This record gives sequence, C-alpha cells and structure tokens, in this order.
Amino acid sequence: MIFNFRIVSDEVDNFKREIKIDAEATFLDLKNAICDAVGFDKNQMSSFFLCDRNWEKEKEITLEDMGSDSDQDVWLMEDSVLSDFIDDEGQKMLFTFDYLTDRNFFIEMRELITGKTLKDPVCTLALGNPPAQTVDIDEFDAKIDAKAAKVAAAGIDDLDADFYGNDEFNPDEFDAAGFDEMTFDE
Repeated sequence: MIFNFRIVSDEVDNFKREIKIDAEATFLDLKNAICDAVGFDKNQMSSFFLCDRNWEKEKEITLEDMGSDSDQDVWLMEDSVLSDFIDDEGQKMLFTFDYLTDRNFFIEMRELITGKTLKDPVCTLALGNPPAQTVDIDEFDAKIDAKAAKVAAAGIDDLDADFYGNDEFNPDEFDAAGFDEMTFDE
C-alpha cells in the first residue's frame, strides 16, 4: 500500500509538495523524504503531530526522546510505522521543522493506493519554493512585534497564535487546478 501526502505551508504562497511513500515506511523515512524535497537539513529536531480534522494536535511522533517527565507515551520516528498511525485518506498532520519559532508544514494524506508497494519515497510534485528552515530570531521577533502592534491598533484583545506567515492557514492551498477538491468543514 502506498500513501500520497500533500504538503503546504502557511508562510509561502504557491508552495506545494507531494510525496508518495510505502505505508510500511517509518515516520523517519517520511521526514527524510520531506527534507530532501525541500532542501532542509535532516539533523534538525522535528516532530510530526497527528491532528484532528480541525488541525488540533492529538499525538506527537518525534525525532528524539527529550526525556519528558509527563505520563504521555513517546513515539519515535524511527520506530513508528506510518500504517500504524494513518489509516484514512484525509488524515491531517503537522510537521514541526523549527521548534524555536514553532513553524510547521501542513500535511494531508490525500490518497491510499492499494495493491502496490514502493521501495523508496518519491516526491511527485514540487511547486514553489519552501520557506527557510530557520529564521533569524530578530526578524521573527520583529514580525511578532509588528503583528502585536497591528492587533493593538485594531482594538483586538486576543493575539492569534499564528505569529509567522499569513494571518491564517488557508485550506485552499491544498488544492490547485487539476486537483481534487477537499472538504474541511465536515
């Protein structure tokens, strides 16, 4: 069985990647395929978060066990097989690639291809340039300050958690001409 994942970013317009990967591959294999597809350093700390249909984080699968004292289970990428966690088209995930500034790719499992296997992951679609893997912390702080000033000037009490990139995630970025429509409001 093969999974086809679509990857978009809320920071860069017209950025999209699609990766096909065997369902029996690990999350580490998927992380490496994503890093290869966007030119990121594979040694940076990162995590996948399985999400509900509203993009709320439910379960973390991380590159390394950071020795958390919590009672929550720790799933490591190298030990976690994709098919053990993903079983439906439409499964949503976040891939946190910059922990310092909590920057993510939005990932959706778009297609499940049965009766086939794939030895190595392959990037089947590459549109646009990815965001930088890391950002200058001073630039990031300036964006936060500018957004806070904009919010204060507008008289809004609550500062949105999405400090970097666009004001909100646009689910339409998963779709492009010639791609199937997807529903986010089920």
